[in-house]
Amino acid sequence: MDHDPALAPSPSLVEPLVAPCAALVEKGDPDRFRALMVAPLAARLRLFPLFAFNLEVARAPWASREPMIAEMRLQFWRDVVDEAGQGRARAHEVAAPLAHLIRDHALPLDVLDRLVAARQWDIYRDPFADQAALDAYLEDTGAGLMWAACKALGAPDAAEGAVRAAGWAAGLAGFLRAFPELEARGRVPLVDGRPEAVAALARRGLAAWARAHAGRPPAVCAPALRTAWQTPAILRTAMRDPARVAGDALAPSEFARRWGLLWRAASGGW
Repeated sequence: MDHDPALAPSPSLVEPLVAPCAALVEKGDPDRFRALMVAPLAARLRLFPLFAFNLEVARAPWASREPMIAEMRLQFWRDVVDEAGQGRARAHEVAAPLAHLIRDHALPLDVLDRLVAARQWDIYRDPFADQAALDAYLEDTGAGLMWAACKALGAPDAAEGAVRAAGWAAGLAGFLRAFPELEARGRVPLVDGRPEAVAALARRGLAAWARAHAGRPPAVCAPALRTAWQTPAILRTAMRDPARVAGDALAPSEFARRWGLLWRAASGGW
């Protein structure tokens, strides 16, 4: 388990304030909720607001068929981040604790803003212009979220490269899992959907995951990194059998998910 002295209680993030965020994550992102519930309380109080924010941002493009309304929802969250940077907090169950988190732990505002802005792709039906555009989307969403989470836990700037590599891999795993739903909603998720191209993309994700481990992020990052514990299994499946991406068959079994998480929590790994 994680017992890093850097995980002292935040001065203004208390359980009653964070409870609505935890409830949102439990309902909307149950795997991540499980991973957070094996983390120390101080880490949970910091990470639940951030992951609830991410969940709200990810949902915003799908809240309406009217692009203008979806754009307005994303702009709301960009404004929340900007105001938090100025020391202001909105009276909102996620925006308020997020503002406290940003203030108490100096989260990178540009990273959070790009996380929101990247979700504009989800609003429209245009495919990614090229592989570089998809890579940038994963960098701003998956990698950016993981880096913000580790910064909230007290990660030093020197850890950014390794943390971002883990987040990029995790973002890719999540994106591949979402492939069937994205297609059902009329999106074109992949630049090249041929089996060999999908396998190569998954291989890149596994290489990023390996770079993250080789970079040895400090132990304080473990509660955040552990939220991506299914990433290598998902990417290995996509690499070996790319057809399973379209068939919504990438998730490990329930037993494998539970055992894998418990083992990592007990060992302090991710």
